[in-house]
Amino acid sequence: MVFTTIQFWAAFIAFLFFFALLRKTKRELLMLYVIVASLGFFYLSNGWLMLLLPATAIISWMLTEWMSGMKGGARKWMLFFIVLLDLLPLLFFKYAHPFSQLLEQMLATNFSLPSIALPIGISFYTFQAISYTVDVYRRDFCLKVSFLEYLLYLSFFPLLLAGPITRAKTFFPQVRRENIVSERLLYMGLWLIILGIIKKAIVADYIAQYNDWIFTAPDAYSGFECLMGLLGFSMQIYLDFSGYSDISIGIAAMMGIRLCENFAFPYRSRNLTEFWHRWHISLSTWFRDYLYIPLGGNRHGLLRTCLSLLVTMTAAGIWHGSTLMFLIWGTLHGIGIAIHKACLPFLRDIRDNWLTISISRILTLCFVVLCWAFFRSPDIDTVRQLFSAIFTRMDLSYAEPFLMARTTWCILLAASLLSLFAGERLYRHAQAKFIHWPWLMKLLSFLFVVQMAIELHSSDIQPFLYFRF
Repeated sequence: MVFTTIQFWAAFIAFLFFFALLRKTKRELLMLYVIVASLGFFYLSNGWLMLLLPATAIISWMLTEWMSGMKGGARKWMLFFIVLLDLLPLLFFKYAHPFSQLLEQMLATNFSLPSIALPIGISFYTFQAISYTVDVYRRDFCLKVSFLEYLLYLSFFPLLLAGPITRAKTFFPQVRRENIVSERLLYMGLWLIILGIIKKAIVADYIAQYNDWIFTAPDAYSGFECLMGLLGFSMQIYLDFSGYSDISIGIAAMMGIRLCENFAFPYRSRNLTEFWHRWHISLSTWFRDYLYIPLGGNRHGLLRTCLSLLVTMTAAGIWHGSTLMFLIWGTLHGIGIAIHKACLPFLRDIRDNWLTISISRILTLCFVVLCWAFFRSPDIDTVRQLFSAIFTRMDLSYAEPFLMARTTWCILLAASLLSLFAGERLYRHAQAKFIHWPWLMKLLSFLFVVQMAIELHSSDIQPFLYFRF
């Protein structure tokens, strides 16, 4: 079950009705209700593999409680042990099969583990469990958390499938306060849900159909068509994942939980460092706080900083998948950020004006878009074919027939690209206007968006891209 199906929204409306009735009862009863609903939601997505989540919660919470009373070296070793235990299921389900295939090729044997389905959401609740344990170890989070609260934290269904990864210091204080959903928070949640449906179900799913053709057989298309496919995927992955994040944050807001923003107009970034401050913010800050900084961060000179950046971004690439393509994608971003860090002394001498800002944004966007080719392609030969078509067979005479044949696709892509230049001020203004609309206009807006999604939606519902990670 995903957030863009009629079945989910029918179930969510029923859930919200009883949630509102239970708000004034004991906090533990309300938490138990949300936990049961969340685990049921996780069961519909993963079957009996959902038992991994409560098992992780029990083990991680008990050992973290034990660790919190330790001192000295024993405390550090316990941290290492808990993090390793949290990671083991993720490592097994995500990397055991490809690793066994690699051994099979190296040793020329017939032994290989069967392909195992990756439980949806395992990466995100694993990262939340690790962040909680590390924050307790560092004493960055000092609240005493009950097991019921911790299980709610890991299983909270708006976050379960693809984040955003939420820190304990953001989640638990809100859970403990009196559960009052303000009118503004409720309408802000509805705004984000509508925006997320537009991004995901209307635009991303529609433009995905053409993108899939291009990355399946780039040799069969002209350079212009391949370029459109690459641009289309760049917008698809942004709209797909930011759309999911909007819906997730919106659902949580309607339950009285305000989550942190996960995307902040990333394609407007002037450099790669800024891009990763704006793209998938919860994941990038997780890698920063729990990998980059422990590796030394920027405290040990330029060479060590660049090496730490390269390791961190390579790890981020491997986290997305076990193939060579994800490794290359992460490494390219690591090299790009390291080069930017190394050039900062020279870049600071360049005065900011509309020309330099525009050039830096264009260069950054071009680099990011080209890197998406590695992220999306199944193998290096597909990337070679795609780039060969774009850089050696570019023919703008294909533009007019392409526009005539795929008018709706072009309109949606152009509107998406133009929205990147609208700016955050216009977005905030539109959000504020929506919040102050009469409730009837809000309802009609929601129904209109749902109808548009039905009209443009393909017969097969496209899963959110980040479910596979």
